[in-house]
Amino acid sequence: MAPPRAYWKGSLKLSLVTCPVVLYPASTTVEKTRFHMINTETGNRLKQQMVDAETGDIVEKEQKGRGYEVSKGEFIPIEKEELEAVQIESNHTIDIDNFVPRDEIDRRYLNNPYYIAPDGKAGMDAFAVIRDAMKDKDRVALARIVLTNREHVIAIEPLGKGLLGTTLRYPYELRDEEDYFDDIKSPKISKDMIDLAAHILDSKAAHFDPSKFEDQYETALKKLVERKAAGKPVKAAEKEAKSDNVISLMDALQQSLKGGKGTKAAPTKRAAEPRAARARPAKKAHRSAARRKAS
Repeated sequence: MAPPRAYWKGSLKLSLVTCPVVLYPASTTVEKTRFHMINTETGNRLKQQMVDAETGDIVEKEQKGRGYEVSKGEFIPIEKEELEAVQIESNHTIDIDNFVPRDEIDRRYLNNPYYIAPDGKAGMDAFAVIRDAMKDKDRVALARIVLTNREHVIAIEPLGKGLLGTTLRYPYELRDEEDYFDDIKSPKISKDMIDLAAHILDSKAAHFDPSKFEDQYETALKKLVERKAAGKPVKAAEKEAKSDNVISLMDALQQSLKGGKGTKAAPTKRAAEPRAARARPAKKAHRSAARRKAS
């Protein structure tokens, strides 16, 4: 098997210790089922073309370029050579700035993973020294790297014989959780309910094992394609019948703990009220009917 093509080549630098390294993407979407846009009348694949937004003319590949919008509809062209002239150290060097405790890294900042390996035998010793020193301290290195004309902060940690580098998002790329959580109410929940939920969590305790991950939608897509390719009809799956029963949150917790399927209907405000409170409207209606009958 031919070795994979390196995504990036450069140097890993820790103070005065430097070694040549290569980066490989640690994730792939090759196995995903992909669909192409086709002409439904001819069955031929469609080809996308770039069109001038003002004239409507088709723009050929050699006419395409980059531009920055300085004002509405006004662009200044940026040439490839001009982008390449923006040279900073992280273009070709992963310079480690500092080391931080692993548990201090907010997972929301984690972006894309890469494998970092030594490039040739020349810097093997330096690579091993940096890797093993990080293992001893159980720290994650923070460095900078330029990928696809953007500088990224990258978190580096030991992984087997090599290193795992994960690019991090910048703070301006994250949305503020308060914009989404501020309106969430804090209802009073009884300790019994919390205890029941905790027992359910305990009953489903497991270890992280990605080998057990199953992409059921991907499996269904493959079966769909296989049936179509074999000329077999494709029938829509029958939708699961929804129960009209409304149960209280406490009942749902108790049934879940017993392993019963129960109902998936969300508890309503009425269902969460005490039984005595739910009975009052019926009594009031009965008294009103009795008064009308007497009159």
